[in-house]
Amino acid sequence: MGEAKFDLHLIDYGIVVVYFLGILAHGLYVSRKSGSGADAYFLAGRTLPWYLIGFSLFASNMSGSSFVGLMGGAYDNGVVIYNYEWTAAFVLILFAIFILPSYLRAKVSTVPEFLEARYDVRARRAFSLFTIFAILFIDSAGALYAGGLVISNVTEYLNLWTAVAVLALVAGIYTILGGLSAVVVTDTVQAVLLIIAAAALFWLGLDEIGGWEAMFADVGDEKKHLILPADHDFLPWTGIWGVILLGFYYFAINQFVVQRTLGAKDLKQGQIGAVFAGFLKLPNLFLLILPGLIALKLYPDLETPDLAFPTLAFELMPIGIRGLIMAALIAAIMSSLDSAMNSAATLVVKDFVLPFRDISESRQVWIGRLVTGLVMIFGALYAPMIAGFESLFGYFQSSLSYVVPTIVVVYILGLFIPWLNGNGAFWTIIFGLVVGVPLFITKEVTNIWLDAGLPDIHYTIMSSIMMFCGIGLHMGISAATRRAEKENIGDLVWSMDEAKDAFLTIERPLWKSRILWSGLLSICLISVIVWFW
Repeated sequence: MGEAKFDLHLIDYGIVVVYFLGILAHGLYVSRKSGSGADAYFLAGRTLPWYLIGFSLFASNMSGSSFVGLMGGAYDNGVVIYNYEWTAAFVLILFAIFILPSYLRAKVSTVPEFLEARYDVRARRAFSLFTIFAILFIDSAGALYAGGLVISNVTEYLNLWTAVAVLALVAGIYTILGGLSAVVVTDTVQAVLLIIAAAALFWLGLDEIGGWEAMFADVGDEKKHLILPADHDFLPWTGIWGVILLGFYYFAINQFVVQRTLGAKDLKQGQIGAVFAGFLKLPNLFLLILPGLIALKLYPDLETPDLAFPTLAFELMPIGIRGLIMAALIAAIMSSLDSAMNSAATLVVKDFVLPFRDISESRQVWIGRLVTGLVMIFGALYAPMIAGFESLFGYFQSSLSYVVPTIVVVYILGLFIPWLNGNGAFWTIIFGLVVGVPLFITKEVTNIWLDAGLPDIHYTIMSSIMMFCGIGLHMGISAATRRAEKENIGDLVWSMDEAKDAFLTIERPLWKSRILWSGLLSICLISVIVWFW
């Protein structure tokens, strides 16, 4: 199969139009119906139960670009890509037990706000700066590329550049006009629809290739295993710790994801919700990873691995259903996009404009809209360049691996070591930006690194190297500028008494025990790892 072009029938186009109108109408309805207070808008009044938190954590991570990226990664590299899923479940266990208690005690509304409570305002602004860079180069550009790739292959009228431009324009207008309070609801609807589609694709695809055993027949041995040799070019076993570091970023310090747990009714609801989300990650082996192998068996010559999901959807799904799947995929990508644009506008206004200049709310909105427009334009110009990477998933992971580790170090060490201070936190985050971003560009985007004769170190191992640099820098600078503890440090740093209470207290009834469910999830994780070792 050469260049893939898919035909939508009239009924498919009709479903796409109706679906988009329905999502927009529902978004506007929910945004008008919801309360106007900040707590109600951002944190649902801090009343979320565990099951909504769990589903919302899962849905926020299961964007359309995840479907395109994960299935494409599996098509190209096999089940090894599942390491990104089981490690996420492992991180959610640690997040629930060790990290969330400090977040909720601090009563913060945003993750950067926790940095100000634990360290100082400089650390908060440095992290905000990183988040803006991530939105520009990763979130908005990645979502635009995923959507543009699908649209350009669905219709012959648009190429990748024009499809990205159209998507950026529509999402930008939608974000500027409003309706963002409904993003969580629409994201969940789209994630559920995509999960049903993925389950159907797995079932139909398995039948098409002749069953479970046929899926692994005539497939390279390296594509059947989770743990690969240290010299493997996609994910060596020595890089799995780097994957765990990325998991800490996604599920422990990423505002878009963590926000769900900050809205928990109480600590226990938030913790059980996080562990529940970990259980929901496990079936992704069948929903997203193995369908990639099925696509490899059925269509071994795709132009790019990222076409695995749309190709399966168009080839195996009946007319009408494929239109619904494409609509859900594009809409999910747009939801991620409008959230990213809105986040960038919020960070610029709240962290970099208001602290220095007192302006009216109408002026704040105007600046926010201007920032949204600039992000939209930048994303449209940069997104097509992602085509130079082997896959969308590879781009996401490699770009984060150079900057995220120092941020993770600042957060995690700050939860356990009381004497670490704002000087160490600020300069460690700045080091991650000043060194990490150019390192990513010279090594992953251009050939400058290889042309200079430097060793070809895998990006997951570079992630661990950046982590150790961050640990040394944070502890070194904090020790050199050590000062008296802040008054509220005891509320934000973990204590031995808290550890004893968490692990030695038997909760009743047992089926509501956080430690019990965490233990069961750990057993499930170990079982999957042993199965595909």
